Amino acid sequence: MAQPPPRKKRATVHDVAVRSGVSRGTVSRFINGEGYVSAAAREAIEEAIRAVGYVPNTAARNLKMQRSQSVGFIVHEPGSLFVEDPNIGEILLGANAVLSEADHQMAVLVVDSERDTDRVARYLSGGFVEGAVIVSARSRDPISAAIERLELPAAYVGHPPGAPATASFVVIDNHAAAASITRHLMDAGRGRIGMIAAALDRDSGADRLSGFAAALGERFDRDLVEEIPLYSYAAGRDAAERLLARHPEIDAVFAASDAVAAGAVEAFRAAGRRIPDDIAVAGFDDSTWARRTIPPLTTVHQPARRLGEEAARLVLAQLRGDEPPRQVQLECEIVRRASA
Repeated sequence: MAQPPPRKKRATVHDVAVRSGVSRGTVSRFINGEGYVSAAAREAIEEAIRAVGYVPNTAARNLKMQRSQSVGFIVHEPGSLFVEDPNIGEILLGANAVLSEADHQMAVLVVDSERDTDRVARYLSGGFVEGAVIVSARSRDPISAAIERLELPAAYVGHPPGAPATASFVVIDNHAAAASITRHLMDAGRGRIGMIAAALDRDSGADRLSGFAAALGERFDRDLVEEIPLYSYAAGRDAAERLLARHPEIDAVFAASDAVAAGAVEAFRAAGRRIPDDIAVAGFDDSTWARRTIPPLTTVHQPARRLGEEAARLVLAQLRGDEPPRQVQLECEIVRRASA
């Protein structure tokens, strides 16, 4: 059996020093950007680096400086929903763009189970990341407790109860947005308005339900609310079937996300209900789901990419010591389409 070829030896600072005729100390100062290096020495070192193929050992340098140049992106959702929900992807891309510009690496950490919670908490404790952006944190979240214990610079997308007081937050006004789109359904003359409420263990889900109830006031009927655990297409479809079976007279539904609303559209169409003639449907997010349904969804535009960008900026600001933790609120608005 043929033996694999030996690995090429990595060029070192010593190799650069020998090739350039400059001391190792001067080469180290040049590579680390510390102290004065003459123009002649700089030119010789640059030529030597090209000649020997030297690549700085970033891991060793960061270990010496006790810096990882890495920020965790923590998503507390099942893996299936991570793939299905376009908002998470947009938030991730926004955060990554800002971190990349600052020469920081993103480490994506998906919390899908209790075992994942323990594993991610240990990972954070190991110093592998300098800060964290957290998405979909729950009430009394163990990850939040670990971040608080470690005093890790962090920014949450949303403001979950029990989050560390030392963290920053990027939010939208879920309560006001849900109330606004509910009033839109009321103004359209809808008399029996239900809601498929999702993720009530998170601030986003709880606030959307409270906004819906506040807008309806005395017209609010708790029996017209169907609760589901996740912002999921399949869960939205099943919930719409249950809601329609219980209240066949219903003529409008506000779903807590576009994915949930798209599932509801499928259920209503399968039951022979015309949208919006027989029943209006409104979602939340203005994600790709909203443009994929027939008819396209009236929804609330959530600036998902900007949420990620601002969260990453808040973490970087804490790492630089530029400012104390704070909260940033972004605007959202109703996007009117054919479903309502």
